[in-house]
Amino acid sequence: MSSFSHINDENQPKMVNVSDKKITKRTATAKATMFLGEEIISKFSNNELTTKKGPVFQTAIIAGIQAVKKTADLIPMCHPLLINGVDIQINITDNQHAQVLCKVTIEGKTGVEMEALTGATTSCLTIYDMCKAIHQNITIKEVKLIEKTGGKADFSISKN
Repeated sequence: MSSFSHINDENQPKMVNVSDKKITKRTATAKATMFLGEEIISKFSNNELTTKKGPVFQTAIIAGIQAVKKTADLIPMCHPLLINGVDIQINITDNQHAQVLCKVTIEGKTGVEMEALTGATTSCLTIYDMCKAIHQNITIKEVKLIEKTGGKADFSISKN
């Protein structure tokens, strides 16, 4: 038997069977950091920038929520999940960077790490799309899981 849960005994891909798992509350939080640069950050007021396409952070939050709900359509081995809640927070952290936190909650048989990572990443891509007219020297620097609860084991690293 392979140590990878998505590979069967014949070394072929499979979707993990979660039918024998118990339903538990599960959460996952992902963090993404973006370099936007001083030129873009200076245009924000009260943690928002309204462009011809609309409010940047509000639109990115909505895009991230939509992405969380579509994760199983994007990543082949993810189970379709009934999402209980998504909370995305986007903040400017200094004169060049912004940070996205995406927390996803369910009551289910499998975790929501991929959903949280997808939500954070899609929020960043939306910010990029809405700000690229100012300049394209924008970088999504890091996307990582910072916390998960429920399932076999909890996991947490510093949110900084």
